[in-house]
Amino acid sequence: MSDENEWVRITRADPAHSSWYIERFRAMAAAGDDLAGEARLVDAMVPRGARILDAGCGSGRVGAFLHEAGHVVVGVDLDPELIAAAEEDHPGPTWLVDDLASLDLAEHGWPEGFDAIVCAGNVMTFLAPSTRGEVLARFRSYLAADGRAAVGFGTGRGYALDDFLHDAEAAGLVPDLLLSTWSLHAHHADADFVVALLRPGVKDAASG
Repeated sequence: MSDENEWVRITRADPAHSSWYIERFRAMAAAGDDLAGEARLVDAMVPRGARILDAGCGSGRVGAFLHEAGHVVVGVDLDPELIAAAEEDHPGPTWLVDDLASLDLAEHGWPEGFDAIVCAGNVMTFLAPSTRGEVLARFRSYLAADGRAAVGFGTGRGYALDDFLHDAEAAGLVPDLLLSTWSLHAHHADADFVVALLRPGVKDAASG
C-alpha cells in the first residue's frame, strides 16, 4: 500500500482532476441535488452559533450549509484549487489551505476548542496511512471537552473499520455512535460505509 496522500497522487497524475471535482459539485448544486446530508447531521449535534471545523472541506459544500445555519465554520483542505472554489462560491466561513496531518489551528488564529468536527467525503481514506493516527490525534486536540467529531468514509477503500476504531482509541477518541449512512441508519455487519460520532476520552498513555 502506498504511504502517500491519495488526493495528492491523483491530482499529480491528473492536474485537471480538481477542476473536474469542483465543476461536478457545481453542476449537482445547480441541478438541485441534495448536498447537505452530512451538514444536517452535524447541525443537529450542536447549539446555534457553534464552532465547527470542516476537516478536508473540499470546495466547501458542507461548511457552507453550516455557516448559513448560523455556525462559525473553519474549513481546511490541502488542495488550494478547492479552497479557491470554496472562497468564490461560499464566502463567509474561514477557508484554509493546510494539511490535516500537520495542521496547527492556533497558528491560524484558532486556539480555542471546537464544538464539532466534520470529516466527510472519504477524507480519512485519502490520507497517507501513516498519518491517519496523527490526524485523529489532532482532531482530539481541537475538540472542546464536550465536543464531538463526525467522521464518515467507505470502509472498502483501504481503511478497515476495526483499524479506524483502534486508531481513534489510541488518539483519545471514544465512539458514541456508529451509523452506516449520514441519514442515521444504524451500522451493521454488512455495511460498507461508516459514520462514527466520536467524543474525547482518555488518551492511551502507551500511545504518548
